[in-house]
Amino acid sequence: MIHMSVSFETTQSVAIIGGGPGGYEAALAAAQLGAEVTLVERAGIGGSAVMTDVVPSKTLIATADAAVAIRGASDLGVQLFARGDSGKPLKPEIAINMAAVNKRLLSLARQQSDDQRAQLVDAGVRIISGHGRLDGTHAVVVSTGPNGTDFDRVEADTLVVSVGASPRELDSAKPDGERILTWTQLYNMSSLPEHLIVVGSGVTGAEFAGAYMNLGSKVTLISSRDQVLPGEDSDAAAVIEKVFTRGGMEVLSKSRAEKVERTKDGVIATLSDGRTVEGSHCLMAVGSIPNTAGIGLEDAGIQLTGSGHIQVNRVARTSVPNIYAAGDCTTFLPLASVAAMQGRMAVFHALGDTVIPLERNRVTANIFTAPEIATVGRQERDIESGAVNGTVHKLPLAANARAKMMGVKDGFVKIIAREGSGTVIGGVIVAPRASELIYPIAIAVERRLTVDQISRVFAVFPSLSGSITDATRAMHQVARDEDTYS
Repeated sequence: MIHMSVSFETTQSVAIIGGGPGGYEAALAAAQLGAEVTLVERAGIGGSAVMTDVVPSKTLIATADAAVAIRGASDLGVQLFARGDSGKPLKPEIAINMAAVNKRLLSLARQQSDDQRAQLVDAGVRIISGHGRLDGTHAVVVSTGPNGTDFDRVEADTLVVSVGASPRELDSAKPDGERILTWTQLYNMSSLPEHLIVVGSGVTGAEFAGAYMNLGSKVTLISSRDQVLPGEDSDAAAVIEKVFTRGGMEVLSKSRAEKVERTKDGVIATLSDGRTVEGSHCLMAVGSIPNTAGIGLEDAGIQLTGSGHIQVNRVARTSVPNIYAAGDCTTFLPLASVAAMQGRMAVFHALGDTVIPLERNRVTANIFTAPEIATVGRQERDIESGAVNGTVHKLPLAANARAKMMGVKDGFVKIIAREGSGTVIGGVIVAPRASELIYPIAIAVERRLTVDQISRVFAVFPSLSGSITDATRAMHQVARDEDTYS
């Protein structure tokens, strides 16, 4: 880490293409450091993360969680009844008003975008609505007219590219926005899909498959791998797959969709082995592609990968010294939190503030299934492969008193620590609100705390977080003269 004082003999200028998490945070950081900042955004402040991805999808999932809570309330002794004409109690059905759900989540997305725009304006950031492209290494040209005829040109000392990514589309399953959909098109539906086919069992596919199952749709998940969520912690993926199948979802493992076609009143997916699956709608969740084509990157000398992603180093710098990039358009992790950190880091580095280079092994991530899966740092597979010398302890949530009270049956806390020293290097939590519970483990990884240091922190009893201290206590390191725990 390098500490540098920030002082400009003349005001530095920063131009940013893209107002998603990376561009938004870069703009705020640059304004805070006294730079003259211009942000170019074509759709809305917050980018796809706010308008069509993270905010609406997680709002949808929150609605699905509420439906599950109502359905499961009887397990806690809470029963909902309505009186019939005869005066006898009737058990009411839970109905999902999909039009109202989608109206609410799109409204929340617009509200969040407006709030972020207001923050930028208050910070003194100049915002230009339009499509931006690089013009050399020190300027951005913005097409502002309805037909691309009006232009604005912004010159700046530092450029930040944060243009995000879009859903990958396949010619054999072309989205039509009505029956065959990408995740950006789901919010146009006025009613709940009768039978949703989800192609792709990665994070996006798993999140939406679980959400629509919990909302009441019949769901078939087509996965080309042995297990849902390939690449994630195998124990966590196993829990989610068990929850999916228990909830009535059909999971077709080791199956590849060759094509998806629209029928008279639905869709039909044809698998590589000749089997077919018929449904009312199909969500294509087969990855994304960076929005880097046609914005002047190559002409500016910026190095791209074969997939079109921008090569960046650990401080978000591209191959051109004064040009930085952040978010899903880069070669780093495609997470909104990472994009935001890259945006801040790019500006800090460019303007001479303190810079702490990104480390993949300290990034926290979350999958918003039910239960959620949160991870940070090294994983068990790193120990199994010999990449690190460590030990793992897994504690089922079923042993947690608060989990019993809440009716939580699925999930666990897993701690990964170095052999000998007991330094925490990673963790996995599968639980309700795992995204909140992972934070103390993330702090432990960042600050290189030991399992004993964590175990000595008081946890509320009863609490789900108490399983973190319970797991670390089980990994207690026997004190030796050379130990220096404090």
